[in-house]
Amino acid sequence: MSGKATLSNDKIVVLAAFLAGADKGLADTEDIAMRANDLAPGKFTWRKYQEQINIEAVRKRLYDAAKESRGGLIAGGEREGWLLTSAGIAFCKEHAGLLERGLSFSPRLSAKERTWQHRERIRMLAEAAYRKWKAGEADQISKQEAERFFAVDDYIKDAARAKRVERSGQVFRGDPELEEAISEIGRILGGYH
Repeated sequence: MSGKATLSNDKIVVLAAFLAGADKGLADTEDIAMRANDLAPGKFTWRKYQEQINIEAVRKRLYDAAKESRGGLIAGGEREGWLLTSAGIAFCKEHAGLLERGLSFSPRLSAKERTWQHRERIRMLAEAAYRKWKAGEADQISKQEAERFFAVDDYIKDAARAKRVERSGQVFRGDPELEEAISEIGRILGGYH
């Protein structure tokens, strides 16, 4: 199974619960939410303020995962904490590779953001930096070409520049044409790892 998220959100929080220790003892919703964000960065965050984890979304998915109709993978609740059932532990063992690699997915986007993403993708694929990277000539990409690839200029400095590069990495995570290019071209600017 690849790292591309094909799991439903309730299954993702079950894996997060495992990472939070719910296979051995009761795990708190907040700890599970933190592990869910580690496992699938941005999946359970607010759309507008992506640095904020939406604990309510995690809580709802935990209750979903506890339903018998969903496999009864976890038991418990908000007050007492959450404990994986034997079915939940078996599920986590089946998906051990995902626990190590994490998940990638396309972030939730508004219609305006989807339009921006489409245009930005076309623009990035047309840039000289991308063409050189695609031809195996990444060592010949100039700093200026890398800046054009990420649409940054001299007025965008340090943290803002790194944030722009990081956002491109998040938006195009899993994109077969751009994900690796963004990572490698981003290193030229020192803004992506």
